[in-house]
Amino acid sequence: MVNGVEIGIIGGSGLYSLLDDAEEIDLATPYGPPSDKIALGRIGDRSVAFIPRHGRGHVHPPHRIPYRANLWALRSLGVRQVLAPNAVGSLRPELGPGALVIPDQLVDRTSGRPQTYYDTGCAVHVSFADPYCPAGRATAVATAREAGWNTVDGGTLVVIEGPRFSTRAESRWFSAAGWSIIGMTGHPEAVLARELALCYTSMSLVTDHDAGVEAGEGVTHEEVLAFFAANVERMRALVGSVAEALPIERDCACGKVLDGVKLPFELP
Repeated sequence: MVNGVEIGIIGGSGLYSLLDDAEEIDLATPYGPPSDKIALGRIGDRSVAFIPRHGRGHVHPPHRIPYRANLWALRSLGVRQVLAPNAVGSLRPELGPGALVIPDQLVDRTSGRPQTYYDTGCAVHVSFADPYCPAGRATAVATAREAGWNTVDGGTLVVIEGPRFSTRAESRWFSAAGWSIIGMTGHPEAVLARELALCYTSMSLVTDHDAGVEAGEGVTHEEVLAFFAANVERMRALVGSVAEALPIERDCACGKVLDGVKLPFELP
């Protein structure tokens, strides 16, 4: 078993590769196989494991992504910090395509997705008031601003079930609630990371305005992928820079969330 990997990266739509000259491995988990082979390599002095969230070729729709397998596989390799770049829609007129949002809050509007590891044996309740790692967020914000990105520090990501996009009424509802961006994959990924005591940081690239925010035909999947593809090299560089800048020693609360909690099984 390969282990001792420091940082896990779960790439979103359009980001199907990250590491050059990587070693690819298959890894079994109690929750089935991950989305794809796991690429192992280095970014600067940091050891990194990369999983394309949808699999190469975008074969896993948002509601069928093996989220539990992905996070379990990363932890079993030694990962304790996870970066999660993803494509999102904007719920605010002033937040246009090309903006990078580092959200600090999440609203779950999914249904039917397995979203816990602890569904048998004994009840395990983890703190999720603040879904994202504060240290990872601070690192991402500072690094992105230094690299010249239009960076938004904070905001609420609402996660919908998909795979369809929102109706105009739904989009206006989400916007009226004060939420900032919308996506399909940020949950249960974030809570599963918390249940494994991992640091988790979302890096959300706005690719479009959601259907109810501006007049027009509404977003299409092709438009999202095309916008992300046009920015993929820049995004790859940023994710690499953030990975290098993450703190080596964790002093946030993420790693202590399970302290004193009786678990029904031993974590990898």
